[in-house]
Amino acid sequence: MISTNDVRPGMALELDDGLFSIVEYQHVKPGKGKAFVRMRLKKLETGQVLDRTFRADEDVRQAIIDRSDHQYLYADDLGYHFMNLTDYGQVVLSGDDVGVAAGYLVDGMVVTLPMFAGTAIGVELPAAVELEVTYAEPGVRGDTRTGATKGVTVETGIEVQVPLFVEQGDRIKVDTRTGEYLTRA
Repeated sequence: MISTNDVRPGMALELDDGLFSIVEYQHVKPGKGKAFVRMRLKKLETGQVLDRTFRADEDVRQAIIDRSDHQYLYADDLGYHFMNLTDYGQVVLSGDDVGVAAGYLVDGMVVTLPMFAGTAIGVELPAAVELEVTYAEPGVRGDTRTGATKGVTVETGIEVQVPLFVEQGDRIKVDTRTGEYLTRA
């Protein structure tokens, strides 16, 4: 148990309705009344962001989240298979646990799995991944207005908006947080 006065962004809390990561917090001391702590919390299982208010000096349970590197192996009917890089044990996550990260997973990629009480609770991707373009329509000649883009499909099946000069077979870098094209690789 820790006090709400001691929390910091990035810490994990175990509340009655699940595990939450603190996105931001603010300690408020109004002119009248007692002080309180306003927090913006992100639910680790779903990614939902909530605002909560706690009394100052209220005790909350801190969750200890272990993060370890795992290599993505493959996906099948059982789920997504990952191998721990230290002890070579395998972890299988369902599609719901992986979420939108599934669109960026490439065989052999190293990702971080946050573990709580021995169970993986999600997938943390690197900031950018390199993917191969598997389908791209040709850019229209003469369509050179500033910032012109077209949709392409990458090897994982997601669609990314890219500049007109990107063609099928090119490798591109994609930001995993926003899904935006960064550069050709």
